[in-house]
Amino acid sequence: MPTNKQRREAAQRHLQRQLERRSEQARKRRRNLGITLAALAAVVVVGAGLLIAGVFSDDDEAASADGTVSCEYTPDAGPNLTDVGTPPSPEETPAQGTTTLLMSTNQGDLTLTLDRSTAPCAAASFTYLAEQEFFDGSPCHRMVNQPTFGVLQCGDPSGTGSGGPTYKYAEEVTDETTYPAGTIAMAKSGPPNTTGSQFFLVFDDAQLSPDYTVVGTIDEASLAVLEEIAEAGNDGSMEPAPGGGAPNEPVTIESMTVAS
Repeated sequence: MPTNKQRREAAQRHLQRQLERRSEQARKRRRNLGITLAALAAVVVVGAGLLIAGVFSDDDEAASADGTVSCEYTPDAGPNLTDVGTPPSPEETPAQGTTTLLMSTNQGDLTLTLDRSTAPCAAASFTYLAEQEFFDGSPCHRMVNQPTFGVLQCGDPSGTGSGGPTYKYAEEVTDETTYPAGTIAMAKSGPPNTTGSQFFLVFDDAQLSPDYTVVGTIDEASLAVLEEIAEAGNDGSMEPAPGGGAPNEPVTIESMTVAS
């Protein structure tokens, strides 16, 4: 059995080891803090130099400063396209806030909220076309009723699936773009930079690759109208590709007006 003296000596040795470990840890923390502060100082100095040199004074930085971005609408051609000009002042497109549109159809009214902060070019184009009465009297020509892809596609006055305005523009997407129910997304003709006027309203979460601009959302009441339209299904005339078909219950956009 260890004596009291031996126990005290063992306790002292244990305490000494603890103190030494704490001292070493404190020394390492001071060293790491010094390294971190030095690195931060270097970043500040380099960043200041870059700002002075104008490295960060590109168009994107300037755009964020005044709340606008520059959009490019390029000419498009085809037998089913309608010439209504292009959105005005594309170099000063608003990139903040929302625009509300009222989409009145023969099956009920839907409220569309366009997000200018995430898709400024698409929102500007959509609003411009509504102001030109481009959508008025046009059919929603395609519906897809699948568990992972439920959409109603509209925005083509010709009703052929190949119609639109005489301009096109680039998609506004990221790798994180998704298409849950209630989404308004822009369709495109296939290749990049071919977004026009056609859009689809999602009533069942759509499992799509992030290739289509999400321009906004519809509210719960509008989603209920859309779901009721979807219950009638489609005629399958577009199977197997691009999928779906004309809605069994025809849907016509009677008017698309800017509410706010």
